[in-house]
Amino acid sequence: MIGLTTERLLFRQWQPSDYQIFSDFYTKKENAQYVGGIKGPEDSWRLMATYVGHYILKGYSYLAVEEKSTKQLIGTVGLWNSEPWPEKELGYWLLPEAQGKGFGLEAGIAVRDYALEILNFDSLVSYIDPSNKASVQLATRLGAKYDTTLDLLDFGPHAVYRYK
Repeated sequence: MIGLTTERLLFRQWQPSDYQIFSDFYTKKENAQYVGGIKGPEDSWRLMATYVGHYILKGYSYLAVEEKSTKQLIGTVGLWNSEPWPEKELGYWLLPEAQGKGFGLEAGIAVRDYALEILNFDSLVSYIDPSNKASVQLATRLGAKYDTTLDLLDFGPHAVYRYK
């Protein structure tokens, strides 16, 4: 997945220089409420390091996504499947200034297709807090259909949107 590109985006591994932007994102409730909640500086560092470790263990993860023309970090889009996680997931968040520009759809298509066509995943879902309307809209635009609702580990009830 590292090095995956689209017309405007580059998927890359997390770098220490991403930390401040990553950490700042997680300090604001409006950003973090649907992606694990507010985190302090140490927990943000640990989460970013977890993404790197997941890639080493699984060969895929939530990757840093940068806009090719500006080389600016715009968020993360990728795949997750830790040992306790119910199914392989396509997940995403974008920095507020990157939202509304079609980056989520562009990145989501690339990762969805990579998971299903290159990695040959037999299933792929997005777990979405039912009140997260923007995420539901993006998953639907990516072709996912609502499947069921489950209690997602410690994260509470989440709708399962399944990609075919």
